[in-house]
Amino acid sequence: MKKLIRRTEFFLFLLLVALGLGFTLINPRFATVANLLDLIKSYSFFGILSVGVLVVLLSGGIDISFTAIAQVAEYVTVSWILAYGGNLGTALLVGCSVGTVLGIVNGLLIHFLRIPPIIATIGTLNLYYGVLYVVSAGQIIYQVPEFYRTLSGATLPGNFPVLGLLWIGVVILAAWLLKYTVLGRSIYALGGSQIAAVRVGFNIFATRLFVYAFMGFISGFASVVHTALVQSAIPNSIVGHELDVIAAVVLGGASIMGGSGSVLGTCLGVALLALLGNGLTLIGMSSYWNNVMVGLVLLVGVTMSAVQRNLQAKRRVTNLDGAALMARPTHDQRGTSSGMPLA
Repeated sequence: MKKLIRRTEFFLFLLLVALGLGFTLINPRFATVANLLDLIKSYSFFGILSVGVLVVLLSGGIDISFTAIAQVAEYVTVSWILAYGGNLGTALLVGCSVGTVLGIVNGLLIHFLRIPPIIATIGTLNLYYGVLYVVSAGQIIYQVPEFYRTLSGATLPGNFPVLGLLWIGVVILAAWLLKYTVLGRSIYALGGSQIAAVRVGFNIFATRLFVYAFMGFISGFASVVHTALVQSAIPNSIVGHELDVIAAVVLGGASIMGGSGSVLGTCLGVALLALLGNGLTLIGMSSYWNNVMVGLVLLVGVTMSAVQRNLQAKRRVTNLDGAALMARPTHDQRGTSSGMPLA
């Protein structure tokens, strides 16, 4: 229980339960299986993107351009398949390839030019998005290949959406990567202290390049899911939602400074935003209040995380002081060890 109380995920879970009960009391339709499955499907796109954002934040970086990368990957993929043909496998290959290349560009700029990640990715956000809008002339592609419709409506036994299964697959991949691989340890180490990571022997360039390439890969993968959800390719439908995804990850306990965060917390953060958006709609509250409530919850969540970190830091300092006091020789011990007679 003491370990649970110290974890951000525990408080997030309690908050989810409390809000869920409150929304259900006001409108019983909230707790129906159909509504919950629809939430999983609708937020699968944001959930997949949040996993990539988590990995970037853990490394001590930040990426603002991932929505533009997803937008470019989506438009290029749909245009390619309409021109040359293909299937779902082709869409994933093209989308993930485009996203990975653009992510690698971010990593190279940040590492070799020493540009702060937030500045570099704001620049590439505008660059990628601007080039797409110029090339596409803002034209919307309404007629997407049939397999996107099939993917959107596909379900498993129990009507569980396949899009939700793709989200779960990405979550499992990230959890395994971060917990059981040397690369995952290097990502945490880089976010904790780059100097310490170098001294331990981690390859900083390879780790940083992987982090941004992985974010690009996830963005390309998520772009296929987004096309299936909206059944079109709109040049400006994704850009502008990057702060929503980052908010969910930070709400899940990830530190902007790096080195701290979990896949479970990220999933709970996305679930909280999904619950708020859906619950406020079902109880009849205006959609204008959605951002207000998300902002309040985010501030409360970040404040709780900061208080927890401060308490943990104080406990560590207290324990170190206690250990130092116990190890300090007494007056009698100093006199005896020096061989001098005691006064």
